Amino acid sequence: MTPDAEITAAFWKHLRSDRTVMLGLEASAPTTLRPMTAQLDAEADQGPIWFFTSTDSAIVQELNSQDLSIFTFVSKGYDVFATVHGHMTRTTDRATVDRLWNVWVAAWYDGGKDDPKIALLRFDPASAEIWRDGSGLLSGLKLLLGGDPKANANDNLAKVALT
Repeated sequence: MTPDAEITAAFWKHLRSDRTVMLGLEASAPTTLRPMTAQLDAEADQGPIWFFTSTDSAIVQELNSQDLSIFTFVSKGYDVFATVHGHMTRTTDRATVDRLWNVWVAAWYDGGKDDPKIALLRFDPASAEIWRDGSGLLSGLKLLLGGDPKANANDNLAKVALT
């Protein structure tokens, strides 16, 4: 497996388990970035990524068809960091709502799956910059022995297409 493939695989693994991202629209990212819980279909390798939100959220209010969107991600153990760009659309597909519905989502909607405030967003990732933590034991030993801490930085960065 290439270094980019290893870093990308680590990203997907951590996203599936940690799931919290800062999601927004590129055009208005400073005002729309919000912590959101990412959901991925079990059978999908790389997406789409789904987000439940409210119809009155800033993201939904400003969303246009196929809007360029962005999210940032940090794994719980700080092993992986990522900025992901893609396209986001709102969907009303009841089969997808049913498939993704769980007790954590239900807690936000008093009306259940028929709550009029439910907005389901589909994020189709296009590209990402993914960083793997390079401050492990080996890096620390190299630094103690006079090594350059910047020398391996590029080994821990992947700029990848996620289509």
